[in-house]
Amino acid sequence: MTRYLPILTWARTYDRGTLTNDVVAAMIVTVMLIPQSLAYALLAGLPPQVGLYASIAPLLAYAVFGTSRALAVGPVAVISLMTATAAGGVAVQGSPEYVAAALILALISGLILTVMGILRLGFLANLLSHPVIAGFITASGILIAVSQLKHILGIKASGETLPEMIRTMSETIGQANLPTIAIGVLSLGFLFWVRKGLKPILVRIGAATRTAEILTRTAPVLVVLLSTLTVAVLALDKHGVPIVGAIPTGLPPIGAPLFDPGLWSALFVPALLISVIGFVESVSVAQTLAAKRRQRIEPSQELVGLGASNIASAFTGGYPVTGGFARSVVNFDAGAETPAAGAYTAIGIAAAALFLTPALFFLPVAVLAATIIVAVLSLVNLSQLREVWRYSRNDFAAMASTILITLFFGVEAGVVTGVVVSLALYLWRASRPHAAIVGRVPRTEHFRNVLRHEVETVPTLLTLRVDESLTFVNARWLEEKVLEIVAERPELKHLILMCSAVNEIDASALESLEAINHRLSDGGVLLHLSEVKGPVLDRLARSDLLDELSGKIFLSQHDAYQELAAPSFHEGDKR
Repeated sequence: MTRYLPILTWARTYDRGTLTNDVVAAMIVTVMLIPQSLAYALLAGLPPQVGLYASIAPLLAYAVFGTSRALAVGPVAVISLMTATAAGGVAVQGSPEYVAAALILALISGLILTVMGILRLGFLANLLSHPVIAGFITASGILIAVSQLKHILGIKASGETLPEMIRTMSETIGQANLPTIAIGVLSLGFLFWVRKGLKPILVRIGAATRTAEILTRTAPVLVVLLSTLTVAVLALDKHGVPIVGAIPTGLPPIGAPLFDPGLWSALFVPALLISVIGFVESVSVAQTLAAKRRQRIEPSQELVGLGASNIASAFTGGYPVTGGFARSVVNFDAGAETPAAGAYTAIGIAAAALFLTPALFFLPVAVLAATIIVAVLSLVNLSQLREVWRYSRNDFAAMASTILITLFFGVEAGVVTGVVVSLALYLWRASRPHAAIVGRVPRTEHFRNVLRHEVETVPTLLTLRVDESLTFVNARWLEEKVLEIVAERPELKHLILMCSAVNEIDASALESLEAINHRLSDGGVLLHLSEVKGPVLDRLARSDLLDELSGKIFLSQHDAYQELAAPSFHEGDKR
């Protein structure tokens, strides 16, 4: 049962020391998570209390089913943006139907993740290459930051793409509210400064490095307190400063999401994209933190843990959640040892929902927007474009297209484009694998590319080293390559396919090899194979190729060269 309920693993050795560390970490994360939850609910277009609801039951579910000791589950920026885009496509923001759509997204996403975990399909997330993920997160960070400028300025604007946001903001920029701008700009300035300037000051006055880092990450709470107090005392809400207002007090409502087949069908694809993006983000964070303590996570069980978290969120008034980087790092640095820290955090958030929400009445929306902007701009890394360009033009194409499509056509189109471009480029590369004509390095048994090294060659003998598995994607290419080589060398008598990098030969490639063998034989050229791996050779033995092969199979390329380059070679002598 420990495989399906990881809580049974760490609960056996849970002691007072572990309890203390988990409770301390939970207190710190709770303080950080309250303003974050409110801010991300705002980003998702949902009432602020929904952010709190999404930070309670999901944490409890993950504590039971998750395998990471430090991952903190809850609302995150990118998933909040994707939720707003998906829900906004089927309902008007602020309507009951919009909230219902968010609940349905959480439930569908949870079901998808759970099924993927049970079937151990975590590998499907590999369809999203790193450049695509990096490009999507960068573009999403830009979209999120721009979308929050309207709250910093105190104006109304809308749109899901960068051109729409800029256009609608330009139309209402004349309605900007000066007190709101002052609060927003001061909050932004302080939060940006805190990220770089607070930690060195705390260390300089004697604080431990770990303590300084934790205080730096929880600094937004100070901005919330000061700005709320300022608005309340100066009655700035009466001067046009938007505030959060009344937040319902109480625990999350328990109830099943609306079952509407048409609505479920319309939200399935967005929920699938949310599931995959959330899983990739969560697992990357969990693996990074686990490696620091020489621990490990189980990706398939992580799918189940995240699935259970989203299902719990759907039934308790929340919206899609995943493992967040910032809060997980704080949880780790604060000393959390088990997922129980998440459960204690859930208790802290529940207490806040019960007792603290009245105190947030005068919280300026501009402060929440500033919190979001500072958080997401750390995700924007345009310098990666230059690095990827230098390393791989194909990966640059995937990354750049993901960024551009996300910015100009929306997040869903961006993800789909990134996946399609990545797969198309992969198939294109696989259909044209790297292959090299090799010769022997003098006085050695090593064989290298004739274009890169000074090597020995024989006019009647040629070796082609194929550096990819042979499959249906490149089988036709191999035929054309071999026939091209033979046509250019009328003196050729022996062609060796060096298979040291070939891990698989599928049925299509086998048929091509048989065709190559017959065509070369008709032209008076013998086909040989060298350094064929055992599993590949075992499969070839179940075909007719080895019986019909005009040449030999050599254990090493050196053996093949020594024998075939010698004038004493007998064409009828096979191994």
